[in-house]
Amino acid sequence: MMNQRPKLLITGASGFTGEHACKHFSGLGYDITAVTRNRPFDGCKGIKTEYCELTNKNDVNHLIKKVKPDFLLHLAGLNHVGDSWNDPITTLETNLLSSLYIIDVTRQLNPTCKIVIVGSSLQTSPNEISNLTHPYSLSKTLQVLISQAWVQLYKMNIVIAKPSNIIGPGSSNGVNSIFANKIAQMEKNMLDKVLVVNNLNSKRDFIDVRDVISAYEVLFNKGIAGEVYEICSGKSHSIRELIQIYKNLTDIDFEVRALTDGVDDLVVEEKPLKLIQLGWNPIFSINSSLIDTLNYFRQKI
Repeated sequence: MMNQRPKLLITGASGFTGEHACKHFSGLGYDITAVTRNRPFDGCKGIKTEYCELTNKNDVNHLIKKVKPDFLLHLAGLNHVGDSWNDPITTLETNLLSSLYIIDVTRQLNPTCKIVIVGSSLQTSPNEISNLTHPYSLSKTLQVLISQAWVQLYKMNIVIAKPSNIIGPGSSNGVNSIFANKIAQMEKNMLDKVLVVNNLNSKRDFIDVRDVISAYEVLFNKGIAGEVYEICSGKSHSIRELIQIYKNLTDIDFEVRALTDGVDDLVVEEKPLKLIQLGWNPIFSINSSLIDTLNYFRQKI
């Protein structure tokens, strides 16, 4: 009898990271079910699509009962800091209820499934609540707490990923995609050649989405239940550096206007030590990520 392909359920499949995840794991031979709330999903051939409101327990119950996944990658959720200030309840409901329903329904119907819950570099430790900076951070912190609690209380096989700022080819809400999209439009004379940024000195750790997906693969294979794994490059880059790379990648000359001129942010550089110990290493440089992002938007235009 032939071995069945491992079944992988991916929530948030129509998003930036989700589309890359579907492509990557499909190439590895997984039987993928892509879950989206209402957006059409034009993913890889052979991928099944399910529409599900993840904040509705009955919908989640139906989904898990139907798919019976061996692995579950939970990417869905709200990730806009500004919106979380304006409507904290919706952010908390979306990020917490979806995670709680997915985790507990899986516990009841398919307890052997291994789950990767995707947190955020903006989450903080529940013991350091004074470090919270916005409601989005609170939602991701509580999401991780719930995940670890279900590992402790019910012995579930849940691993928590903590990616930094994800970049690379594809449409996202991040500054890198915004810059690349605008520069590609400038090249076609669709926009004035002026790039407005908030703070050129702001620093972030940027990691390519394809490296992030390969990290999720490692976590499915080797991640330890209850552990939080940093997924990052280990090096921070300023917005000024990103823009200079883009200037070197285009023949046009554009003006940069900064809204503020603050000092460099104090960034604590994390190291993905636990992931490296499992055999993972990022392979995409910041330059290659930006080249691929710009080319993506050039082709899209």
